[in-house]
Amino acid sequence: MTQIIVLPHVELCPDGSVIEATPGTTVCDSLLGHGIDIEHACEKSCACTTCHVIVREGFESLNEATEDEEDLLDKAWGLEPQSRLSCQAVVGEAALVVEIPRYTINMAREGKH
Repeated sequence: MTQIIVLPHVELCPDGSVIEATPGTTVCDSLLGHGIDIEHACEKSCACTTCHVIVREGFESLNEATEDEEDLLDKAWGLEPQSRLSCQAVVGEAALVVEIPRYTINMAREGKH
């Protein structure tokens, strides 16, 4: 099992969390499986950016992003060099520290702050 440390997020995980993920699963599925209800509007098909996360530690251990993912990430709110779509980021053997951005494109569009 691989440890994922989720940094605090005001709505989804106010106190942060430490979860155990199975290598080979996606970060999104791992978060959802541990009760962290990260948004995934396209049902994890790499068609939106609502599951965007920033991988603060362990980024190099993830699978490489595809060109489709890279193109979508350009539209993500709060994009950083270590940004990934959690539905496409496959957990490896190294521990991860993940930050869920405060906003998504959907939240901004729906007027949520």
